[in-house]
Amino acid sequence: MSAVDAIGAMDAIETTPPADAIALDDGRRHWTFGQLEDETRALALRLGADGTRVLATLLDNSPAWIVADRAAMRAGVVHVPLPVFFTPEQIGHALAAAGVDTVLTAAPVAARWPQAPAGPCEVAGMPLVLMRLPARSPAMPAGTAKITFTSGTTGAPKGVCLDDAAMRAVAEGLVEAMEPLAIRRHLCALPFAVLLENIAGVMAPLRRGATCVALPLAELGLAGSSNFDAARFQAVVEAQQPHSLILLPQMLRLWTAYLAHHGLRAAASLRLVAVGGAAVGRPLLEAARAVGIPAHEGYGLSEGASVQTLNLPGADRPGSAGRALPHARLRVGAEGEIEVAGSLFLGYLGGCADPASAPDGWWPTGDLGHIDIDGFLHIDGRRKNLLITAFGRNVSPEWVETALRGQDAIAQAVVFGDGEPALSAVLWPVRSDAPDTVLQAAVDRANATLPDYARIHHWVRGQADFSVATGLATANGRPQRIAILQSHAAALGVAAAAGPSALSSPDPLS
Repeated sequence: MSAVDAIGAMDAIETTPPADAIALDDGRRHWTFGQLEDETRALALRLGADGTRVLATLLDNSPAWIVADRAAMRAGVVHVPLPVFFTPEQIGHALAAAGVDTVLTAAPVAARWPQAPAGPCEVAGMPLVLMRLPARSPAMPAGTAKITFTSGTTGAPKGVCLDDAAMRAVAEGLVEAMEPLAIRRHLCALPFAVLLENIAGVMAPLRRGATCVALPLAELGLAGSSNFDAARFQAVVEAQQPHSLILLPQMLRLWTAYLAHHGLRAAASLRLVAVGGAAVGRPLLEAARAVGIPAHEGYGLSEGASVQTLNLPGADRPGSAGRALPHARLRVGAEGEIEVAGSLFLGYLGGCADPASAPDGWWPTGDLGHIDIDGFLHIDGRRKNLLITAFGRNVSPEWVETALRGQDAIAQAVVFGDGEPALSAVLWPVRSDAPDTVLQAAVDRANATLPDYARIHHWVRGQADFSVATGLATANGRPQRIAILQSHAAALGVAAAAGPSALSSPDPLS
């Protein structure tokens, strides 16, 4: 698609809010929709003049990131959003695999590539650098507009190729479904390079004419990908008074605990706090709502261009992942695997696993679940994580982990037991100084809700932080199961995994 064609296509699908309405807010300055349009066109022209084909952004959350995302679409340029918490090796892999020829970043980051030509480029008032890399011709499906990289279960991220139509369908589906909530102000709480925030937290609100509050992640209390300061986050929410947020379960858990401990309530302005990336569980949702957080669980995957289902006020079933959004179709296959259609990706970078090869255009998610009589989706776990105990019982570890995390004392839990007579777990407490008796009582309460074959018989504390930095978590807070098992096998008294196996973790919702 040429730059002219891309501009025309985008103009045709965008709603047209008043030019003087506020589109972006970085806590210091506002940009109207008219100013956002001007910034977008200016950068799109710059990218076209430079001959950019594949643009990578390596930026913190900011209005500049949003402008770059929209400008790439305008210019018909493939956008590759890269998380700032990726390791240098992961960044290098993504740049090479996607054939990136231009990187938009801050000058200190560009200094990592001293041999690359770079020029100044101010975007939305932020002084940045456009860095040129040697041109490549990567293998990607025709029509690719964005490549989102998951953090995966190993060091090499996997590129999911999306076109404008799939992303637009999700954004429009969200706008339609959430119209009764009259969302006018969204606080972006996840990195923009995470597809969930990119589409549900930026594309959808802007299409609705709402304001996106785009603050640097550190101001929100986020450090790296996994460290979260709930006190700082609460202060920002109070100051910004948003109508909506998107959180990961661990963020919701820590924020809920902070509010409950200090006798506080969430801002009354909140109308929806969507939670995705991993199972949430009814106890956490109930605890969050008790302190004023209108938390609602959803479900999605990068291969479906992000969110597929969502619980909403008035159409909510705690413990489920919600009903299908207007753009999505779901079914459950003969073996209990959830399949989706309606907003599928084009394929993986490198040309493998083309979804066109899926039967009838349905994509197998790798997740096990069921749809109840009222259309609510229930996630039972990952097919490849299924544990088979020594007594032949099939157990989804996610089921047991959700029960454990539903206890106030437990922040994170990872369950093992494949080929073992009983299940065991690695636990990370909410408070590091919590005594073993408190954790054991929490395990006992969780066990009381589970059948005998799914109960935890032995547990140990996590020997290192549950984070990306330690290699024990993905960017979306899901466990790196092999790494956790290898580092805790002796303490658990089980065999360590030698490499990728049925214990490997799924790629996170991006």
